Amino acid sequence: MIKTGAMHLDSLRDGRAVYIGGEKVADPVDHPAFRNAVRSYAALYDFQAANPELMTFTTETGAQVNKQWSLPTSYADLVDRREALEAWAGEHYGFLGRSPDHVASCLSGMVMGLKVFEDYDPARAKALKDYFAYARDNDLFLTYVIINPQADRSKTANEQADPFLTAGVVDEDTTGITVRGAKMLATSGIMANEVFVTCIQPLREGDENYAISFAIPMNAPGLKILSRKSYEAAAPSKFDNPLAHQFDENDAVLYFDDVKVPWDRVFIHKSVEMVAKQFHATPAHSYQNYQCQIRLMVKMRFLAGLARGIAETNGTLAFPQVREMLGQVSAEAEMVDALVRSMEVKGRMENGYFVPDRHTLYSAQVLTQQLYGKVLNTLRDLAGGGVIMLPSDVSDFAHPEIAAIIDKTQQSPVRSSRDRVKFFKLVWDAIGSEFGSRHAQYEMFYAGATFVTKGHAFRTYDWAGAQGLVDRCLNSYALGDEVAALKTAAE
Repeated sequence: MIKTGAMHLDSLRDGRAVYIGGEKVADPVDHPAFRNAVRSYAALYDFQAANPELMTFTTETGAQVNKQWSLPTSYADLVDRREALEAWAGEHYGFLGRSPDHVASCLSGMVMGLKVFEDYDPARAKALKDYFAYARDNDLFLTYVIINPQADRSKTANEQADPFLTAGVVDEDTTGITVRGAKMLATSGIMANEVFVTCIQPLREGDENYAISFAIPMNAPGLKILSRKSYEAAAPSKFDNPLAHQFDENDAVLYFDDVKVPWDRVFIHKSVEMVAKQFHATPAHSYQNYQCQIRLMVKMRFLAGLARGIAETNGTLAFPQVREMLGQVSAEAEMVDALVRSMEVKGRMENGYFVPDRHTLYSAQVLTQQLYGKVLNTLRDLAGGGVIMLPSDVSDFAHPEIAAIIDKTQQSPVRSSRDRVKFFKLVWDAIGSEFGSRHAQYEMFYAGATFVTKGHAFRTYDWAGAQGLVDRCLNSYALGDEVAALKTAAE
């Protein structure tokens, strides 16, 4: 049976410990801080059930699941997988940054590099392989926490004042490990089934207790989910906040209060070297960030649509300077699209699987980290005061006298006054609201700080090929030849 939205909602009513506003939430599925976003995720599963050929495939065990779990063995397979992920992103306009296909892509990449785990520890490799099959066949929604609490960034995890500020092993026995401490940021954790826990930041000698990798259900005993402020709760009207109202994916700190993790869910145990290898010696990092660029590709199309809509609404589309700005935005949106397709075309086989080109991927990350804020500023330039000069909220339209003034003052050559208000409230939610500001921050840092992404680009570029061109040019002439020619001419 293909997973549906109703099935996903039922799976979240599992007694997980969610905290917000100083209280423990009895049922996050129906809580006003989360209920709409939860249902936006459920709608993704309804979409896949309604479009099985586009969105699903049948595993060797007979399960029909989302293509996020597929392991491409050719260019055509990779494109087929991308088309499914692209369609899913279209359902949320790119605003669900941690949709189910993100961590599924990460785990898929790890399984493609299973030999790296087998060389490290066959037992841990088997745990990963078996868990992947379980998560895949049940079409689980996974989030992850791979960052340590910021605290004192000049010190490693084991040097912090509290040795269990960062989640680490506090005990172990024949049945598994016990974990204590915090990890961040569990984006979409409240809406997910399980969480993959590890560390993508560099660890050093002495950090072995924190060099772990495992997966547990979100309702595991002792796991506490501390939600940030809910933008959804502050956006009760879809008209006033059309994006925040339904796509506030939430972020949370996870605190592991002596959580027991059985060995069959532990993939790395106290290995600083292997924690780094799981991402970069396998296709995991490539696949998870390739998914991010697919999502961003869709989001850029949406922002480009907003940009043109602003110009049309304000009657400025014929202005040369406005067309120049729109041309720039269209080129930037198409650049992301082209980079995604280039990753695929330049991809290659690795251990039997087809992997997107790494350097093109990291180039896209470097450029889009700079690009997103720039595009938001372009939309601000185009909109001017239009996104500020708006009615306070939808209730203004219920007051006849106020509504009449709104109808008179909110004019546009192409939209009714009410459609103009509706459109600019959407623009503001995307670029200026608290929800929109969170997305600006998210797009800047989800892949790491800029020096991290630029480091990946530096590491994966074909410097030998570039230097080879320079050397060939240098070797095509010599100072001695020039001097000899001058002497001959002088004689």
